[in-house]
This record gives sequence, C-alpha cells and structure tokens, in this order.
Amino acid sequence: MSRIGKQEISIPAGVKVSQSGLTLTVVGPKGTLTKNFRDDITITVGDKVINLNIKRNDKFSKSLWGTYAAHIKNMIAGVQTPYSKKLILEGVGFKSEVKGKEFHFALGFSHPVIVKIPETITATADKNNITITGIDKELVGSFTAAIRALKKPEPYKGKGMRYGDEVIRRKQGKKTV
Repeated sequence: MSRIGKQEISIPAGVKVSQSGLTLTVVGPKGTLTKNFRDDITITVGDKVINLNIKRNDKFSKSLWGTYAAHIKNMIAGVQTPYSKKLILEGVGFKSEVKGKEFHFALGFSHPVIVKIPETITATADKNNITITGIDKELVGSFTAAIRALKKPEPYKGKGMRYGDEVIRRKQGKKTV
C-alpha cells in the first residue's frame, strides 16, 4: 500500500483543479499545468481535496499510485511558487549568456554551444551562475540536467558545470617522485 497515495491532497485557496477524462488541469496564480494520467488510478477531484484510488491490485498500479500523488502535489505547488535550479560554471574561459530565448556557452570546445530555452522556462545567466525557473518541476529538472550534461564537472580541478548545492569529490593527481 502506498503511504503517499492514500493521503488526501488538499487544494489551497487560489488554485483550481479540474479533470476531463484522463487529463488533469491545475490553474494557479503563476500559470496553468496539464498532465495526462493512465486509467490505472482513479482520480476524484472534490471541492478542497483530491483522492486517488487504485483500480487493480497489481504491482504496476500500486507503483503508479504514489507517483501520481507526487505529480499532482508538484503541480499544485508549482502554480503557487515556481521551481528554481541553480548551476555554477567553473573553469578558465568558460562563459554563459542568454541571448533572447537561447543559451550561448563557451565550454572550451572549438565552437560555441547554443541551446534553445523552452517557452515555459525563464533562465538567467550572470557571470557564471545560471538560474533556471519554471512552474513545471519535471521540465525544470530535465532541462537543467541537459544543460549540466554539456560539460560535467571533472574530479581533478573541478572544471565544468555543477548544481549550486552539489559537492564535487576531488581526486588526487599524479604524484611526482
């Protein structure tokens, strides 16, 4: 049994949740989020609470139960306060800047790396600190991970792109005799 799935999800004031078929729409002061869910879980939307129940008693449905509850909680939290992730770019000559709706990176390659920013995400780059914000937690996390994957931090000098709260385990270099 899912402990998260069994709990009722409360709908705060200022947030409207509506359901049409398998699609759940959450509207709040910061924006609107919609998500399609499978029919393995029944989602009942009340006035102030949302309840989730499983249809079949199999392992797959039980695993989706808590996952869907977490998705709905993240959607409700996202339309109230946007999610934010920070990246730090370290290294000599590494630069990042936002031009319009694109990131322009100088990451030590022979060419500049250009990444398009999704429409629902706002991004800022001042010096070597990158901040990515948006109401969709999943999109913010996946876009930040895609940006970080362009130049992962290396363990010897710590050069590369890392999360703001990430600690890089440093390795010892070659010893001279």
